[in-house]
Amino acid sequence: MTAARRERLRRGAAAALEICVVAAVYYGSAKLGLLQQLVRGQVTPLWPPTGIALASLLLRGPRVWPAIALGALLVNASLGPSVPAVLAIVVGNTLAPVCSYALLRRAEFRIELSRLRDVLALIFLGAFTGMLVSATIGSGTLALAGVVSADGFWPTWSVWWTGDAMGVLVVTPVLLVLRSARWPKDAPPSRWAEGFLLLVATACVGLAGSGSTPLMFLGFPLLIWAAFRFQLAGAAPCALAVSTFTIVAAARGSGPFAGHDLLTSMITLQAFNGSSALTALLVAAAVSERNQFQQEISQACGYLAEMVAKISAGGYQPTLPLRFGEVNRADEENKLGEVNKLGEVNKVDEETAVGEEDKREGRGGRTGRTA
Repeated sequence: MTAARRERLRRGAAAALEICVVAAVYYGSAKLGLLQQLVRGQVTPLWPPTGIALASLLLRGPRVWPAIALGALLVNASLGPSVPAVLAIVVGNTLAPVCSYALLRRAEFRIELSRLRDVLALIFLGAFTGMLVSATIGSGTLALAGVVSADGFWPTWSVWWTGDAMGVLVVTPVLLVLRSARWPKDAPPSRWAEGFLLLVATACVGLAGSGSTPLMFLGFPLLIWAAFRFQLAGAAPCALAVSTFTIVAAARGSGPFAGHDLLTSMITLQAFNGSSALTALLVAAAVSERNQFQQEISQACGYLAEMVAKISAGGYQPTLPLRFGEVNRADEENKLGEVNKLGEVNKVDEETAVGEEDKREGRGGRTGRTA
């Protein structure tokens, strides 16, 4: 067996293993999401597989789309009313994250989520726009199959869209954070104590808010706290926890969701979870941008201080780097100066030669008159 053939087999095995892993994670997260189903045992207000699918596409590229299709097929095989309906739902669940991925790539999205434009792109393009595909295809398929009545189309569509969008908003940022997560080595004990206190406070507020008393608004101070102190590494998990407790309250019909129909509850849930995710991600991105600007200013101040020290030492003349166009312009000016100098030299030589010739002629004329 040649080395090229072994390399192809190794790459094929790695790709197959990657597809199996993504499909298994997709299937496992779908089973967790179905614990809070609201419509026909397969429509849930939080669908984590969409967040996992979009994160896989952003991290591994479009080659993992077969894994998304395989995971969706395994999940819906036992839920769909018929084979054509299952295939249509699988197509919708596969196309939605792929469309979100294409929109984010078009918007030059960065997976670090360190810019405000990246957060806005994830919210409005990745979640709200891309997930329209799966919600429309899935709800339309159930309506055409006779599983959902005409009056129940829009409530089903709202739950489907809410679940897919929330999966992107609360699950994808957590996976993107885990990609670059590192164990803090030099963190002081006070930092660990603050993180533990934030975790306990989030759990307490979530348990209190999912009860009969509508206290879910207490999650917003925690989100701001996590975003300011821990940036995206703290804001993303905190937003996931707050959204999970809110979805549990909506599924139980408790708190602010008590006494409302399904469509009203889903609008309230989407508004609350969207606001919480928007607050956490935007504040975290703003703090990250501020820290980056401060670092750049510190580097510039250090450079200026070093330059001043060298100037004070004597004999040092700083030179600022020129851009490519300025370098070319400087070269042209130098060449033009050299040409002008050469022309001036030639002109001086000509004037000198003319002057000498005039002197010779003058001497010759005086000699002739004397003779």
